Amino acid sequence: MSRKPGKKEAKKAGSPSWMVTYGDMMTLLLCFFVLLFSMSTLDLEKFSLIISQLQQQLGVLDGGRTISREDLIEAGQRDELLGQIERSRLEFEQMFADIMAYLEEKGLEDEVEVAFVDEGLLIRFPGRILFELGEAQLLPQAREILGELSSFFEAVDNDVTVEGHTDDWPINTPEFPSNWELSTTRATNVIRYLIEEKGLPPEQFSAAGYGEFQPIRPNDSPENRAINRRVDILIRRSVEFDLLWREEGFYGEG
Repeated sequence: MSRKPGKKEAKKAGSPSWMVTYGDMMTLLLCFFVLLFSMSTLDLEKFSLIISQLQQQLGVLDGGRTISREDLIEAGQRDELLGQIERSRLEFEQMFADIMAYLEEKGLEDEVEVAFVDEGLLIRFPGRILFELGEAQLLPQAREILGELSSFFEAVDNDVTVEGHTDDWPINTPEFPSNWELSTTRATNVIRYLIEEKGLPPEQFSAAGYGEFQPIRPNDSPENRAINRRVDILIRRSVEFDLLWREEGFYGEG
């Protein structure tokens, strides 16, 4: 049949027939998944466990209270550090007991003072035990005592500071022009003995001389001057534990 010129063919109304079938299929699938969801139950405990494991794998962890104002933000790190501090404290307490037992064995418990201080464990020697008056050479008994104590220093990695102190009597000799030189030389000679003759690591030790300027008693009697003439050996607490040790109240317990 021939088409007449100028007469347009009528268009069919509505969507293509394939879209109707596709829409019906999507509706059935939606109903199917809604039915599955309505029949299922959600295990919150298992869901939380899966989320927690996923966070750990991705490096996402809950933060804890900071310790040193720097990078220690994990609660687990704090617990580990507290454990290390507790072990360090037990080492100090054992060292204190061992040193006291040695001093009691030698009859020196009333001469040598051992005490916990804020900075660590302090061993205080009267000058007469280690040196002659106005001298800095170690006495034979000083070498024996320091030799026994060297094993305690060797057992720990903590820094050790040796401090020399004098009374206020002036000294002016070619070797010691003042009490500064005398106190510093005494501290240095203690360290040299521990390093050169007992083989302790030099990096563990430091020396300081304070002359007569840090007395523990007024220099108003021979007895007090004898007390001020002293050598203090300080086994320091570990630097990295210092702040948390203060926070936990470990200072001042000895």
